[in-house]
Amino acid sequence: MNKLYIGNLGENVSPLDLESLFKDSKIPFSGQFLVKTGYAFVDCPDESWAMKAIEALSGKVELHGKLIEVEHSVPKRQRSRKLQIRNIPPHLQWEVLDSLLAQYGTVENCEQVNTDTETAVVNVTYGNKDQARQAIEKLNGFQLENYSLKVAYIPDEMAAQQPPQQHPQGRRGFGQRGPPRQGSPGATTRQKPQSDVPLRMLVPTQFVGAIIGKEGATIRNITKQTQSKIDIHRKENAGAAEKPITIHSTPEGCSTACKIIMEIMQKEAQDTKFTEEIPLKILAHNNFVGRLIGKEGRNLKKIEQDTDTKITISPLQDLTLYNPERTITVKGSIETCAKAEEEIMKKIRESYENDIAAMNKTFTAFFLLPHSNSPSLKLFICSSQPWQLELLLASRDSTSNNFLVLQAHLLRLPLLKDQMLS
Repeated sequence: MNKLYIGNLGENVSPLDLESLFKDSKIPFSGQFLVKTGYAFVDCPDESWAMKAIEALSGKVELHGKLIEVEHSVPKRQRSRKLQIRNIPPHLQWEVLDSLLAQYGTVENCEQVNTDTETAVVNVTYGNKDQARQAIEKLNGFQLENYSLKVAYIPDEMAAQQPPQQHPQGRRGFGQRGPPRQGSPGATTRQKPQSDVPLRMLVPTQFVGAIIGKEGATIRNITKQTQSKIDIHRKENAGAAEKPITIHSTPEGCSTACKIIMEIMQKEAQDTKFTEEIPLKILAHNNFVGRLIGKEGRNLKKIEQDTDTKITISPLQDLTLYNPERTITVKGSIETCAKAEEEIMKKIRESYENDIAAMNKTFTAFFLLPHSNSPSLKLFICSSQPWQLELLLASRDSTSNNFLVLQAHLLRLPLLKDQMLS
């Protein structure tokens, strides 16, 4: 989509003023400027020129004494979940940006857009419209390393036309971002692969502000230091005494981030004269807890003895259909709790990997199609990869007695995976 919205115009701005501005900036336009009170619209020849107009003019050029705003013109009916964020610091680590974006909701996709500017541009897709609206309200004009972010809606069709950049180090859950920029983590060093199992913690609600820090500075420093993506689920369980935190990183990165968060909570407790003990609380799916405990509790007892901690696990009665997680409470010093976290998550990751290995084994089943008069027509369900099924509609050939595939459908099962990891 190449139509531009030009805002913050003075009352006396005319189409000729805008034509002169675009010509002086060597930005071509097609058709006439449609000027309303305080704003205007114009078409550019293509998306590339529209982007150049936004980068060259928005917030940088004055017209009749007012800084104009230039962004994609998106009708309200097309303002959905997709945003474009511009003027991102050129050397910003992507993990820091991910953490900032995740504060306003679930980021389903994040793709870098190729531009001629020094700063970076990304297209972001949030889980729903409300999350996107909150992000645009909070992030537009947000100061990040002395750069002011520019955020605007983009229509669905434009996002679909921009293919994701190929990047072998794109992270799970996010679109590929293109080659690493100079100064980004992937530019000079090879990153360790992330664990498929994130670390999930519960923290007292009163410490969430200290963990985030002023304008997100503290959480950005943690993500930068540990090369992690940290989601603080502030909106879950409104009014609850505790909030969950999800840390995506390598096992080492998760453990380091966990220890830093514990240190922040301890310091905040001292500063606010909070006298109650603050144990480490880890959330784990119930599927893994039995193997963590071990036969007659041997595994758990060994971790307690090796780390000099006291560990308890919430009862099965606390589980619900919507909450399949158990709370693992670890009491001890920060150092001993950090060691216990490493051992607990090591056992949980081993259980997860064993489950994946078991699911990797190919299985095939077939069923007679209901309401079919022909016993030779069958539906096969095959799986050679975890999290996906292949549905094959086949018919028996009367000559060879073999089944011939009539239709094939590939089904991916992200919900199953999300349930195991949530």
